[in-house]
Amino acid sequence: MKHRTTLVVGAAIGYVLGTKAGRERYEQIMRWSRQVSENPNVQEAADVLRTKGGEIAGAAKERAGTVAASAKERVPEQIGDRMGKRDKVEEEQPPVYPG
Repeated sequence: MKHRTTLVVGAAIGYVLGTKAGRERYEQIMRWSRQVSENPNVQEAADVLRTKGGEIAGAAKERAGTVAASAKERVPEQIGDRMGKRDKVEEEQPPVYPG
């Protein structure tokens, strides 16, 4: 149902923006869209979606903070391991003198 509604709304917007039907058809579509947007069921659904969106955004923000903190701790360790290996490899090779 959600996908169908999205398709209908997208088609209506495309028609309004791309049509050459004139001002009368434009006004008719605008009246219809106002009626739909003022419908209590539509307003209730929009409120539910806003609430869910806020909850999802909050959870994503919290998760991002956790992941960032974890990465902040792990990256120096990983870089240190790599740098330590590089130092050992350089130590094992004899020095090269130019000339």
